[in-house]
Amino acid sequence: MAAGLRGLLGRPLRLPARLMSAEAGERRSPVRGFETLRVTPERDHVLHVELHRPEKRNAMNSAFWREMVECFQDVARDTSCRAVVISGAGKIFTAGIDLMEMGSEFMAVEGEDVARKAWNLRQKIRQYQETFSVLEKCPKPVIAAVHGACIGAGVDLISACDIRYCAQDAWFQVKEVDIGLAADVGTLQRLPKIVGNQSLVNELAFTARKMMAPEAQSCGLVSRVFPDKATLLRGALDVASAVAARSPVAVQGTKVNLVYSRDHSVPESLRYVATWNMSMLQTEDILKSVQAAMEKRGPEDVPFSKL
Repeated sequence: MAAGLRGLLGRPLRLPARLMSAEAGERRSPVRGFETLRVTPERDHVLHVELHRPEKRNAMNSAFWREMVECFQDVARDTSCRAVVISGAGKIFTAGIDLMEMGSEFMAVEGEDVARKAWNLRQKIRQYQETFSVLEKCPKPVIAAVHGACIGAGVDLISACDIRYCAQDAWFQVKEVDIGLAADVGTLQRLPKIVGNQSLVNELAFTARKMMAPEAQSCGLVSRVFPDKATLLRGALDVASAVAARSPVAVQGTKVNLVYSRDHSVPESLRYVATWNMSMLQTEDILKSVQAAMEKRGPEDVPFSKL
């Protein structure tokens, strides 16, 4: 294989004229306007998605649950985007669900009898679950940057992200038992696999106690703690830029296989990645990356095409 690569790399790498012109004329896709989110292109191939109801502590109202799905479906289709940072505007990341607005949606479920009401309520819960599952389904890596409070549904949100960082003032709370329900949009399913300590997850979920930034790092919920929000955002965007500099075929394939492997056995996951790579190993990105390495250039110097 090494000899074959050397032979190929001995010849100049020629890109099709169509591809070269497309890369030269690359433009960022227009960013859709949202009521509860602010989406801005911060770096090359990097989008910054802010929860943007600062006057309401970024509480999640009915528009938010719909707009997150729309936003990340857009991100998944945006060939110029390769990584995303999620943060919260204002003083905290999020206060969780907007109880003042959302309570009536669950209390006034339509249906002629208990079975029909239950059926309709299940459909509504499944819709809300998709608000955060869409983060996992999006092939672009998503980095959560948490400052201040991350309460209730905020923990559901970050649990569906690929990388989690926080500021020193951050704290986390699985709040649902305090309002009389079991968390149902992802925390109970994802957090045990993130933390790897069922006893700790049980304690957090049963008592709704706050977990501060140092403990969140020590248990693995977040991988880095930054001194303040400004430093946190710079750090998260730097990592997003590093991700975006790599081959999108490699990065997005890695995310798809990591998520698959979390939910399947090792033999199943090995079969899956073999099937995945039987086509993806034929990408030109491998030749471009190896040639750049041999020429002492970094990935950021390689003109990877859109995906």
